[in-house]
Amino acid sequence: MKDVLVIGGGIAGIQAALDLAEIGARVHLVEKSPSIGGRMAQLDKTFPTNDCSTCILSPKMVDCARHPNITIYTMSEVQKVRGEAGDFTARVLKKTRYVDERACTACGDCAEVCPVVKRDEFQMGLSTRRAIYIPFAQAIPQAYLRNREDCLGGDPIACGRCIEACQKQCIDFDMQDEVIELSVGAIVIAVGMETFDPVALTEYGYTRYENVITGLEFERLICASGPSGGRLIRLTDREEPKVIGFIQCVGSRSLKYQRFCSSVCCMHATKEAVLAREHIPDVQSHIFYTDLRASGKGFREYINRAQREYGVEYIRSRVAQIEEDEDGRLVFHYEDAETSRPQQMKVDLAVLATSIIPGPGVAALSEVLDLELDEYGFFRTNPFSPTDTTREGVFTCGGCRGPSDIPQSVAQASGAAARAAQYVMEMEGM
Repeated sequence: MKDVLVIGGGIAGIQAALDLAEIGARVHLVEKSPSIGGRMAQLDKTFPTNDCSTCILSPKMVDCARHPNITIYTMSEVQKVRGEAGDFTARVLKKTRYVDERACTACGDCAEVCPVVKRDEFQMGLSTRRAIYIPFAQAIPQAYLRNREDCLGGDPIACGRCIEACQKQCIDFDMQDEVIELSVGAIVIAVGMETFDPVALTEYGYTRYENVITGLEFERLICASGPSGGRLIRLTDREEPKVIGFIQCVGSRSLKYQRFCSSVCCMHATKEAVLAREHIPDVQSHIFYTDLRASGKGFREYINRAQREYGVEYIRSRVAQIEEDEDGRLVFHYEDAETSRPQQMKVDLAVLATSIIPGPGVAALSEVLDLELDEYGFFRTNPFSPTDTTREGVFTCGGCRGPSDIPQSVAQASGAAARAAQYVMEMEGM
């Protein structure tokens, strides 16, 4: 078989790469971030089983790195694709890490002496990192990288402490980007999704009130590898919240922003409310929802269990506004859908379920690969072959084709891999 290009190293891209590699295809896995893993690496648990997210993802990441048929290109982007199905040529720009990833042992000596402190993107800005850093503990490749924009070094070198501290001498400020040409027979796109920035919704006070956070920020707070060591706290006083309010459809089902339902938010909020009770036994969780979407296997039972065993209250309502009182507590103003009367509720922490939106890589790749997007900005697929894009030999899966949870993304990835492998074998046999 010819080689296959997989664009995106999240759980969907990893699954597609492993499936293809296992049947003998040589896979080039291209990921723009410093590590594979994607959004799933930032989650604490998965629903509806509450299994450890990293415990599921990390073995797959390691298998991907060790598989002889898979070559991983991190900090890389596909710039151009020419040719036709069965005979594509892709130009990939691999940006330098300024660290030899084959020699780096991830000892951390370089980061210890770095004087630059920056916002940690992986921790959703809730903690800091250095200008030379490793994205997270289980990152693949297990190597540090230097962020050139943050670093005090350069030409001439103003700092260079990391170079002096590195006993392996694997840091080189003179490393250059590399352009790689790949010949492949099929392409699988799995560039994932992003989440809506709720700053525009001023009624919720995100960034104005410290105790209004997003669902992903909540995930990092309750995770043992997060900025608070797994302790669920309010950001203002570092105390445990007693009442938490979860607001659904933030940016979703809106004529102004996203008209579609993000599909995973109801279960995501339910999981977080369950985890909150496991962290704080007497916490009260209230989920303000429009409609409950629980169509997956075991989802309705999970919601019932959340109500019965964890005391989670579901309130059908739209929160109109959040204000902060003189004690620093948050006041929810909402209309109860059952009584049609305005109500108020005071909470210690507000968690916004932000809409799933297409990432910037979707629009860019649509131009590079000459693919059509649907009305919402996701990759358009064939309704009768849901992993096929509008270009022959190019397939897609996961969050870039529409909102999907982890099981759906994995299933789609296996489907896309099967289509790519089938197509490459058919083309080889012709």
